[in-house]
Amino acid sequence: MPYEMIATLMFSTMMLMLLTGQRVFGAIGFIAVVAALLLWGDKGGFDIGFSAAMKLMKWYPLLTLPMFIFMGYVLSESKIADDLYKMFHVWMGGLRGGLAIGTIGLMVLISAMNGLSVAGMAIGATIALPELLKRGYDKRMVTGVIQAGSSLGILVPPSVVLVLYAMIARQPVGQLWLAGIIPGLMMATMFIVYIVIRCRINPALGPALPFEERDIPRAEKLRLLQAGLLPLGIFAVMMVPFVNGWTSLVESSAIGAIAAFLAAVVKGRMTREVFENSVRNTLGITCMFMWIILAALAFGAVFDGLGAVKAIESLFTEQLNLSPWMILILMQLSFIIMGTFLDDTAMLVIVAPLYVPLVGALGFDLIWYGILYTITTQIAYMTPPFGYNLFLMRAMAPPEINLRDIYGSVTPFVLVMILALSLVMIFPGLALWLPEYVYGN
Repeated sequence: MPYEMIATLMFSTMMLMLLTGQRVFGAIGFIAVVAALLLWGDKGGFDIGFSAAMKLMKWYPLLTLPMFIFMGYVLSESKIADDLYKMFHVWMGGLRGGLAIGTIGLMVLISAMNGLSVAGMAIGATIALPELLKRGYDKRMVTGVIQAGSSLGILVPPSVVLVLYAMIARQPVGQLWLAGIIPGLMMATMFIVYIVIRCRINPALGPALPFEERDIPRAEKLRLLQAGLLPLGIFAVMMVPFVNGWTSLVESSAIGAIAAFLAAVVKGRMTREVFENSVRNTLGITCMFMWIILAALAFGAVFDGLGAVKAIESLFTEQLNLSPWMILILMQLSFIIMGTFLDDTAMLVIVAPLYVPLVGALGFDLIWYGILYTITTQIAYMTPPFGYNLFLMRAMAPPEINLRDIYGSVTPFVLVMILALSLVMIFPGLALWLPEYVYGN
């Protein structure tokens, strides 16, 4: 059987197994191991899986994964994140659309604490959404705000998705995180500009809070500001030493975890229940990602052995005569299509063995492409009919928000994301300047 046919058979069988509802790592790992045994026999087949496991265990930066996840859960479970919204409520409630703008700020800070979009979605839907609806905000606009803001969790460091991409693409995690900062903040700013313009055109979409609700003593305002900025301080304590080269990435992640733990202790919120929930959730998510990475490494090793990447490169560049940019755009479109029915980790694990080597062979920077992939995943999260965030919002939203409202809320924010993606594609320096500056120094 030709190698190209073997690769096609592996890929199609894997997709079929995923459609049956199998776990991502189980389907991908099973196909990798069976293909390796059939192709290279007992010795070679077992060596591929064993080599992938050893590579995973020896990957030192992977230690950052449980550290950052633990930090995010401590801040969430101890309700320190709730203080953020109280701060935005008081300080920005006087503006038209101020609470929606504050919600975007909340999502950015939650992203900097956790690295997962589902954490921002959970906090936004349970804390911000009921408050915004009670204050007379348009339900479609605020539903879109929370979905768009929570998607920043996979772009703004410490993004867990970028850790997974770094492992599969064999790129430095630190550079990927630094590359995500400017595009992430740019996208958040674009969301805020959109909210300001919409609320200026139609003030009924986001009315300002009455003066009596904002008329609180200055001392109380300053106390809320101090409490709300605590997570930002933890992020600064963690990232400043890393950016200045005083600590490694793993050491900075440990600093962040310790700082979050001590903050919860000082505020009297580190109970046995908070600690136990944080540790359990950290262990569960870390193990899930490790299984996925292990399966992806094994699958990628088989693909490399088959030479499938070179065959696909030849198909696009020689037989179809497509330019590198046309191939890149087709890749991005395929991510959006897959994102309607798969989550980010599944998409990356399925296509990384094909796309990442091909991107490198076409002459594109793999750090830059990691940011393109992540932004495209954000768009896919919010693309009907089966976008990941759409169903998360449906599960968490109050009864007065129906599926039509949720679908209708995302259109303007998806357009903003597409604009942000286009800017990063046209101006790669938006993603590459900061890592080049930091690592260059």
